[in-house]
Amino acid sequence: MIALKSLLYRVGIEAVEGSTETLIDQIQFDSRKISHGDLFVALKGTVVDGHEFIQQAIDQGAIAIVCETIPHQRDENVQYVVVENSHKALAILADNYYQSPSRQLSLVGITGTNGKTSVASLLFEVFTALNHLCGLLSTVSIKYANSTLEATHTTPDALSVQKHLRNMVDAGVTHCFMEVSSHGIAQHRVSGLHFSGGVFTNLTHDHLDYHGSFKNYRDVKKIFFDLLPPKAFALINTDDKNGLYMVQNTKAKVREYALKRASDYQVKILEQQFTGMLLKINNQELWTTLVGTFNAYNLLAVFATADQLGLDAFEVLKQLSQLKSLLGRFQIFQTEEQTTIIVDYAHTPDALENVLKTINTIRTRNEKLFTIVGCGGNRDKEKRPLMGKLATQYSDKVIFTSDNPRNESPEKIIAEMIAGVGVEEHRKIIKITNRQEAIATAKHLCEPKDILLIAGKGHETYQEIDGVKYPFDDFKMAQEIFLSKN
Repeated sequence: MIALKSLLYRVGIEAVEGSTETLIDQIQFDSRKISHGDLFVALKGTVVDGHEFIQQAIDQGAIAIVCETIPHQRDENVQYVVVENSHKALAILADNYYQSPSRQLSLVGITGTNGKTSVASLLFEVFTALNHLCGLLSTVSIKYANSTLEATHTTPDALSVQKHLRNMVDAGVTHCFMEVSSHGIAQHRVSGLHFSGGVFTNLTHDHLDYHGSFKNYRDVKKIFFDLLPPKAFALINTDDKNGLYMVQNTKAKVREYALKRASDYQVKILEQQFTGMLLKINNQELWTTLVGTFNAYNLLAVFATADQLGLDAFEVLKQLSQLKSLLGRFQIFQTEEQTTIIVDYAHTPDALENVLKTINTIRTRNEKLFTIVGCGGNRDKEKRPLMGKLATQYSDKVIFTSDNPRNESPEKIIAEMIAGVGVEEHRKIIKITNRQEAIATAKHLCEPKDILLIAGKGHETYQEIDGVKYPFDDFKMAQEIFLSKN
């Protein structure tokens, strides 16, 4: 139990009705989870407004309400606190409730369009290998204290973030690496956190369905760096034109990394093939089984972050050379006929172009490159024609198929992708809505030594159709189809 007034420390309060001496059991923003003695925070969402469930929360035992608009009908036994923004208030309430765990470990946030999951996950692996007890908050999973939980959002809600961090601190975790999404920033899920550092990977076309414009998307990302404390570091990719923009107003110490220009941390690709790359990072050579320019950036970001956190450079480089590809990130297997199958999460135009360029850099041109790709439903529609154009531009043959159509027609999504394909490229197109059938068709089309890229879903183990998630793993499905004797 904790006094309401203690929870309200640093919360921007506009009005209070009742006593702040009231003792609170737990904080909830889902009225269905309320028990007697809880505080209910009414959040305004894009679909549901929590203010409509205030009375339900009270009926279930809530003794205090944090809201943006006080209800007309009050309960004299309930305390009401009015705030300007309930989402921001929740983040600070949660930080107070869990006793500011982010100040008791080194928390590093990674933001950008592509590379967040890879950089966060690789940092977790490197620091763990160097005997640091670490935590991970990523799109794929949440890890700490030998436990792995499935993630539901790139950046969890503010209450969950603080709870996980509290558990990490109690388990002795010293470093946590966290993906920071644009949604998470806009919805104040990270507002109550104290970051030791922030990493900017890149910024390309994504989430415009939510943010409305690229400018809005960019400016939301910038907020993360604006709020970094003076003792934190801000590590930016200066090969991306948005890198310097991100840190225009930051109080943190700025450090730069790049492949194409002079910077604090530099990488050069000396050799590249499907089995790995030879890199030079700050004049030290390193062989890695990870492939692609995008992975060179990711590894450099990991090296730079580790250096900023005080790790020995040689020990970090040694660990980088031992890293394996992450699930669904340029994950490769070959058949007996030496057909190369690559599964990658590339679900944005930039990510797809990077993967295809990497493949085209390595291939001999004596083989064909097939690409299977789709786009998710109920998401940014503007990227669909761009994805279609890029897939056909860099491939010999493209099979357009279903991704996670959600509540949209897969055929409609495919048609919108094909709308971006130039007339001269239409001869490359095959349309197969069923994803399993698309992979099976690719097997029959591929000849020995050909290359197949299956893009878009990567690590995902499901396909979401009409609100239902069906089991579907691109890598396992491809292995099952290509390695069978049929």
